[in-house]
Amino acid sequence: MMLVFQESNFYNSVAIVYFDLVVFGTAVMLIYEDYDNVIHCYNPCFGEYYVDNDGKMQPLVFFREFTLTVSQVVDQFGFDNCSDQIRRLYDEQKAALTREIIVAHAIEPNDNPDKFGVPAHFKFREAYWEWGGSTSPQGGVNYNPGFLRKRGFNEAPNICVRWDLVSNDAYGRSPGMDALPDIKQLQQEVRRKAQAIDKTVNPPMVADVQLKNQPASLLPGGTTYVAGMMQTGNAGFAPVYGNWKPGIAEISEDLNEIRQRIKTIFFNDLFQVISQFQTRSNVSATEIDARRSEAMVMLGPVLERIQYELLDPIIERTFAVMVRARVLPPPPPEIAGQNIDIEYISMLLTAQLASATSGIERTLQLAGGLIGADPGVMDNLDLDFAIAKYSTLMNNDPRLIRSPDELKAIRQQRQQQAQAAQQAQQAEKAATMAQAGKTMSEIDVGGGENLMSQLMGGGGA
Repeated sequence: MMLVFQESNFYNSVAIVYFDLVVFGTAVMLIYEDYDNVIHCYNPCFGEYYVDNDGKMQPLVFFREFTLTVSQVVDQFGFDNCSDQIRRLYDEQKAALTREIIVAHAIEPNDNPDKFGVPAHFKFREAYWEWGGSTSPQGGVNYNPGFLRKRGFNEAPNICVRWDLVSNDAYGRSPGMDALPDIKQLQQEVRRKAQAIDKTVNPPMVADVQLKNQPASLLPGGTTYVAGMMQTGNAGFAPVYGNWKPGIAEISEDLNEIRQRIKTIFFNDLFQVISQFQTRSNVSATEIDARRSEAMVMLGPVLERIQYELLDPIIERTFAVMVRARVLPPPPPEIAGQNIDIEYISMLLTAQLASATSGIERTLQLAGGLIGADPGVMDNLDLDFAIAKYSTLMNNDPRLIRSPDELKAIRQQRQQQAQAAQQAQQAEKAATMAQAGKTMSEIDVGGGENLMSQLMGGGGA
């Protein structure tokens, strides 16, 4: 499946989905079967489509209006399915091929197959039609729009995801909507700051009317002529504002505050936990873990919605397309007919999982501190599982941790080596004792006895 995503335009398309999701709160991606690349993805432009919920409040109803050139319509739907007008323009060639045509598009659950002519075994139906009329079965112009294309789908080809929802709204809310007032204020103040700098560097001027009879001007660099300046000894030019200077520093400070608010709205601070402590030297690892955990919780509902509204439908749709196209080999017996749980890997998910390691660390620290009081406290912990779980949460390579079979073999080998060493030690001890006995038996102590027989005799006495 990863190879299918790489060969298709999926990654470019899903990047647009995330961009629309953050800015507009709602994003749609269409996934169609493709002969060359298995799937091909399309991103409808926000503002050209309408989304509605079904009875379960799932965004499965999709309508849109968009434009295609005459050449694109014929290429996508076929010459025979187009109206007489499009056929005529296509036959003219040249500039007529770039004439834009309004096309309507609908995807919805196939709840009334007899009415729309889509077989009942399809769960969803789709229709394209030329806005204003297309070819009727008799070949004439039917101004009650006919269909450019009509077909059914086993899975919904329209993947709709929302950032945040209120009640039963079909459209989502986004950080971009929340930040819009601050963004407008930022743009306005940036404009004012530029004007203030311009008036400071090149201020509007005043001059005696006797110098030149010209209209007054308050534009940057303009001149205003005032009568009487020669008599008062202030001949020449002077700034209109006198000693007053615009508060550029104050504007800059306020701009920084606005920028910080915008960054907070877009959750920038969630990914910069460490950099926020650069001005402090007494930051503990526990505090950093707590801050990171608190930040990750804030995006929990959004990540969950992205998973079941975007990622799950994408995988289910793509997997089903691959199965029907016979791209996938038969499943091995171990997983045939079994449910497969999907786990997602991303930088944000990795950060969330890494924040969970703090609980493992504190538990091990607590147990380690109690060993002095009760050495048996470690019997409560499965250290092998703790190490494996910690490595998984840190998103380490699975090969970093040995498999249970490899670990068992290593421990058995270590145990065998320990037993062999113990046996060798016992054998060496026995050999030493035998050598000592031999030596004592060779020592003559007089009376026809050696030291060994004397000791044994003495032991018997």
